Amino acid sequence: MHAWRAPRAFDGHRFLPGGATVLVEGERIVGVEPADFAVPHDCPVTAYDATLLPGLVDAHVHLVSDGSVGALERVGVQDDDAIDAQVARSLAAQAAAGVTTVRDLGDRGYRTLPFRDAPGPATPRVVAAGPPITTPGGHCHYLGGEAATDAELTAAVHERADRGVDLVKVMAGGGFLTPGSDMIGAQFAVEALRLVVVTAHDRGLPVLAHAHSAVAIEVALAAGVDGIEHFTGVTADGAVLSDDLLERTAAAGVVVDPTMGNDPAVLALLPTPPPAVVEIMARVGLDIEAFFAQRYVDVGRMRSHGVRVVPGVDAGAAPTKAHGNAWRAVLDLATAGWPLAEVLAAGTSGAADACGLAAETGVLRPGLAADLLVVDGDLAADPTALGRPVEVMVRGVPLSA
Repeated sequence: MHAWRAPRAFDGHRFLPGGATVLVEGERIVGVEPADFAVPHDCPVTAYDATLLPGLVDAHVHLVSDGSVGALERVGVQDDDAIDAQVARSLAAQAAAGVTTVRDLGDRGYRTLPFRDAPGPATPRVVAAGPPITTPGGHCHYLGGEAATDAELTAAVHERADRGVDLVKVMAGGGFLTPGSDMIGAQFAVEALRLVVVTAHDRGLPVLAHAHSAVAIEVALAAGVDGIEHFTGVTADGAVLSDDLLERTAAAGVVVDPTMGNDPAVLALLPTPPPAVVEIMARVGLDIEAFFAQRYVDVGRMRSHGVRVVPGVDAGAAPTKAHGNAWRAVLDLATAGWPLAEVLAAGTSGAADACGLAAETGVLRPGLAADLLVVDGDLAADPTALGRPVEVMVRGVPLSA
């Protein structure tokens, strides 16, 4: 048994007055006690003048991609060895930033599954969707998940279930990274997407839908998906999320991941976007700075309407979305007006629950995995400390070991 001790702590739900001593044996937490707890005489103690909390959960990553311009598209022509090497690098970057669990929402060839099933020491656990289901030539078609007919859609879901994925990801609408995909409309009719949902649910799998456009969001809601990624509300008149849409999303219990977490310093250094992206943004009247400003407003409105939100980055999809940016996505909720304790809960216990791991991680509680993060200083007084990890433990193994 080993004890980790800090005078400040957040347990996944709330700040603990006076900090905490977390007792770890093997891969599990066996005790959560006050900071001044007298540990057994033979129990070593590692003490930090810092804040102790559960490891972060990034609810939307692409481990196969390094985030450089065109990287996700290039995965379509890379061999398995190159993809596997990138997955390993991505997981290492996530762990170094305090992320102990990731939900991968788009790989190629199911290459993330071996990393889920045989994780290395101090390597984040992986929740994996495999290749996303999309239309022929649709968003992220280069990852190999194209399907059109009812028979193909049903077969695609069964293939993923037979492979052992944890969930199904479907592209309900187009995306910025795929020129020619429909950013205003929907890629699937309601009936087709409902077939995916029913088939997946019959196999015990939740369904998450990629949806930037308002139309795609409506289709995803009508089809009964469990979660919607991005949830931007793109229309021909810009990004629009009506109060009615937010109310219906909340009433349906659909979990929304707005995929924030962009690094503004990187954004300022980016070259002019590819012509296809410029054309799309001009078409829908989006200016990048105004777009991000509106996102903060809309994420604040999501909370006021009772929409369940979890922070994910879409890590690996673009240069602004590096692996390890989960802390930025969490703090973006605070920028949107959420109380700090709520945003920290969203990025730990809330995201773990959304990933189906509430009984495994996300909270400092005896019996759960020893996924711990120590960040510099007083997190309650300085939220940016979340981006300054001092030590990370994954399943009882410190990253520094």
